[in-house]
Amino acid sequence: MIGKNRFGISAKIITGYAVIIVCLVISIFVVNNQLSTMQKERNFIIHHDLQVHSLTNEIEKKLLEMENGQRGYVLTGSERFLKSYNAAENSWRDDFNQLYSLLADNPSQQNNLINIKKAMMSWVNETGEPIIALKKNNKNAAAVKGLQQENSIQNVENIRSQFEQFRSTEISLTEKRAAHLDSRNKNLTYGLISLLVVVIALSIGLALFISRSIVNTVKEVIASIKAMTSNGGDVSKRIFVKTKDEIRELAHATNDLLDSVEKRDWLQKSTNGIVGQYQGKATMNELGTTFISGVARSTDASYGAIYVRESMDSKKFIKKGQFAGTAADVGRDVFTIGEGLVGQCAIEKSPLLIENVPNDYILVSSALGEAQAKNVIIVPVLFEGDTIAVLELATLQTFTEEHKALIENVTKTFGLTVDSISGRMEIVRLLKESQALTEELQAQSEELQTQSEELQMQSEELRMINEQLEQRSLEAEGKSRELLQAKNELEEQAQELSLSSKYKSEFLANMSHELRTPLNSILILSEMLAENAASHQLAEDEEFARVIHSSGQDLLHLINDILDLSKVEAGKLEMLFNEVNMSELPQQLERNFAHVAQQKGLDFRVAMENDVPPLIYTDETRVQQILKNLLSNAIKFTERGTVAVHISSQAPKEKRVEANHWLCFAVSDTGIGIPKEKHDHIFEAFQQGDGATARKFGGTGLGLSISLEFIKLLGGTLELESEEGKGSTFYMYLPSLPEGVTTLASVEEETVLQEVAATVEVEEKLPPNEQGALGFFSGKTVLITDDDQRNIFALKTALQNEGMQVITAANGHECLTLLEETENLDLILMDIMMPVMDGYETIQAIRAQEAYQDIPIIALTAKAMKNDREKCLEVGASDYVSKPLKIEQLFSVMRVWISNQ
Repeated sequence: MIGKNRFGISAKIITGYAVIIVCLVISIFVVNNQLSTMQKERNFIIHHDLQVHSLTNEIEKKLLEMENGQRGYVLTGSERFLKSYNAAENSWRDDFNQLYSLLADNPSQQNNLINIKKAMMSWVNETGEPIIALKKNNKNAAAVKGLQQENSIQNVENIRSQFEQFRSTEISLTEKRAAHLDSRNKNLTYGLISLLVVVIALSIGLALFISRSIVNTVKEVIASIKAMTSNGGDVSKRIFVKTKDEIRELAHATNDLLDSVEKRDWLQKSTNGIVGQYQGKATMNELGTTFISGVARSTDASYGAIYVRESMDSKKFIKKGQFAGTAADVGRDVFTIGEGLVGQCAIEKSPLLIENVPNDYILVSSALGEAQAKNVIIVPVLFEGDTIAVLELATLQTFTEEHKALIENVTKTFGLTVDSISGRMEIVRLLKESQALTEELQAQSEELQTQSEELQMQSEELRMINEQLEQRSLEAEGKSRELLQAKNELEEQAQELSLSSKYKSEFLANMSHELRTPLNSILILSEMLAENAASHQLAEDEEFARVIHSSGQDLLHLINDILDLSKVEAGKLEMLFNEVNMSELPQQLERNFAHVAQQKGLDFRVAMENDVPPLIYTDETRVQQILKNLLSNAIKFTERGTVAVHISSQAPKEKRVEANHWLCFAVSDTGIGIPKEKHDHIFEAFQQGDGATARKFGGTGLGLSISLEFIKLLGGTLELESEEGKGSTFYMYLPSLPEGVTTLASVEEETVLQEVAATVEVEEKLPPNEQGALGFFSGKTVLITDDDQRNIFALKTALQNEGMQVITAANGHECLTLLEETENLDLILMDIMMPVMDGYETIQAIRAQEAYQDIPIIALTAKAMKNDREKCLEVGASDYVSKPLKIEQLFSVMRVWISNQ
């Protein structure tokens, strides 16, 4: 177990994103601070400088208005010009004071402004007011003369020149401020680029760390599985993981499996070793001594004895062998049925285990001393339902479950051997009696030889008959022994095969559940992160989430490939024959693979001869899967040139089945090619085109192995033409079998097809929905029951994003409690594999309540085994969805059942 300091994959991913988000927040804060400062400077330039220029122009404008008002009044005498002069003369000082305040940070410009003010005041006092006063006193000639004086005109021009110089100085200052602002903007750009580089480097580092911690252990699990299924069957390797997450749980589960397989391997080898030791023994004493010695050594027993029944008609059991002692100090010599524990064991025909051995029981002795035995086991040896022998063992330790299983195994075959030797010894006894009788008859014959020649001939005939009987008896004994041995070996092989298939199926089912459960949350969360990042225009986060989602999908494909390969090896994957429309196949291949080839710059071609029939009978799903594997390999191992598919009517040289019509699918490429010595090697599991498992080109290395097995099940053959560096061509020959046996597809495909069919059937009856899942689910209440908090988190987040109210329960008991406390519940999502109270029991308990007999319950499980869907529906589930969940599929199923309420 991982313990309290668990740091799971979800936590790692969340921590990685948290670090990135913190970096982004810091970056945004720094950038915002810089932008704020620059904004203030920009506002200063805009508001301050523009206002300075505006006020300067306004003051100059007032000066011109005073000059024009003065001139117009003197020349025309109109009061309108005098009002204009007075208005300008009264207001220009306010603008001057405001302008002077704005220049508080520039004393030099303030001095220039004071000089302008002095000049304007001088013009007003010396020229403006005096001339207007002359006009008011009707001294028109003097007033006009004053206007015409060059001194008056020159004063105004000097003032305007001062204004122009003042504005030039302000423009120069504005340009300097703008240049400083441009410099800061450039520095900000460099800073942003640096922050971006740091965040990218940190993100890549975190992504590599998290993916490596997941992938490395998965590779070790794959290596352990490969070693276990190889010819040697090496199960000694163990996986050691330092991380405290779900990957460590996967490693522990694999190690537990390897321990179990190693124990079974020890049991088989020990059984074979003991049986091999006592084979060929001629006497019962030799057989008993060899047998008890082998069993005692294999079970770490300190003392032992074997008692064999005198005959099937007798009630006596006689000691025929002992271990670690003499005939006198190891057990009694004779027992009768019902006498003591040995006799009682013979009656009950079942083992007896004594764990609390009495003090007066046997003492285990050696040269150094004696010790009290701790455990004693007494086991009957049965033959055809009768007790033929009894085995008794004593140990200083305790008999483990492996020891008990070993004893049970060897006693099954030992009974047959005891009976065989007993029969052989009986034959020998009868033979000796026959020989004694013959000798007696010969003596009588010699005595009566003179009396009757006929008696001598009869005696000779009797001798010959006895010899023939002896020979036939020996032959019958040999045949009987051979038949019994052959029968025993066949039964053992059948049991081993059945047990191996059972363990393998259970292992694969559990591995599927354990891998699919974390994959479920990885795929859902990564898909949501990608969509969220896309909606916020976070391209990098979207790419990271898509990489995680793609990696999870690759791992899911690997799990499915291993499951398919195991089903093929176990003989549990069968084909579903039906009509296949060949006219649509070229377009399907073009649609599915043309864009993939174009991305690599390859020319993709599909050609079909005219003699190809429009319909053939085969398994369409498997054919498409085979073509997908072959084309994917062709594109993957081809860097330039062409990938082509040619379909024709052609039969192979060697046919595996008889068919009226054969098709040849030729998949060729101009890729790396395969050396001739490795043509057979690439069809082995986990191998690639270079004949190794180095994964230079990626992929699981299972595609060709699975494809070859599929082709065999379809009745076809697969041939290869390839030369290193010159490309490859795979020829797939398939028969059209109208009378093919109708069977089931693989468990995963059957489950998916059932789910899709059920969903489509009901959805076709629904009215259209231009609002989507969000509008449909908004305000609905759902109860999620799952013991895995990662799945709860992923599902809860996804459903809350759709506007749903989500309630969660960790097991069946919590679910039932929440049902009593919750009103207006619209839907229940129920996980099947849960502790305390699993999904089957919980669904049955819910349906038992009248108030909840109609509420939709959708079963969710990662253990996608055959008949799981039927079992869920039988206990009361409304529908079934297998993990890892596809969010859109789940939403579709939910929409169907919510709409039916």
